[in-house]
Amino acid sequence: MPALNGYGTFDGSTDTAAETFITSGLSKVLKINNICDNDHLNDCGFASKLTPTTGSIVNLPKKMSALNYGITASVTGKVLKDTKAAAFETANGESVLVFYNPDCVASDVMMIGNSAGAAGGGITGVYAKQQVCANFIFDLNGSKGPNTVGKDVGMMTVLYPMDSNVVMPLYPKNLSGTYSQVEAARECSNYDTEYRLPNIDELLSIYYNRVLVGEELFGSAQYTWSATKIDSSNSWAFGNSYGMKYSLDKEDALAALCVKRN
Repeated sequence: MPALNGYGTFDGSTDTAAETFITSGLSKVLKINNICDNDHLNDCGFASKLTPTTGSIVNLPKKMSALNYGITASVTGKVLKDTKAAAFETANGESVLVFYNPDCVASDVMMIGNSAGAAGGGITGVYAKQQVCANFIFDLNGSKGPNTVGKDVGMMTVLYPMDSNVVMPLYPKNLSGTYSQVEAARECSNYDTEYRLPNIDELLSIYYNRVLVGEELFGSAQYTWSATKIDSSNSWAFGNSYGMKYSLDKEDALAALCVKRN
């Protein structure tokens, strides 16, 4: 990621960011059989339709904003580039769809905002969505069925251009009700012993892949607990509307998502 950050072209008419990320970077370290630009994604084994975890069939996302319309919304006056996806096939027959942000920022770059946007009246937090450098959708058996997230389709997200972190939240589940952070962690385990509370980077990955995990998963919850602690009193919570993270008191009552242990 440090070597490749900023690669590709994006000038309003030409968009080769994701394609260049594959050809100039990934192809040098992975065995790739085929690379497909945005106009030929199906040639790399992707079906035109995918089924999210919640069951509603969606079109194969071809731009960053198609993963979640909120990704490219303005961040403190800066608009994230709505880059087009590119794809490749591995030597083992997997299909991988690549979304690339050439302007991703490090974990210590804090862009402060408000949960109520320009209207104010909300709580102060940190914009997190610009910290994602690359997002991958993979299909283990190409266009063959069932083309369903959580079965043959998964997602993986790379955050931060330096000291990058790679996350792959598995089978996210929504818990009804609100909880303190400790209660949320306990309820995830009570739901299924193989489940846990996701960390803040995993919640950002789920946010980025909102269309594929299913809009229904989020419900009306504005804030969701993460397992990432800040100090003895506060932990990170994620804002589902604005793609922000907030330092909140662990005793606050918030919604909870759970992910399977990996």
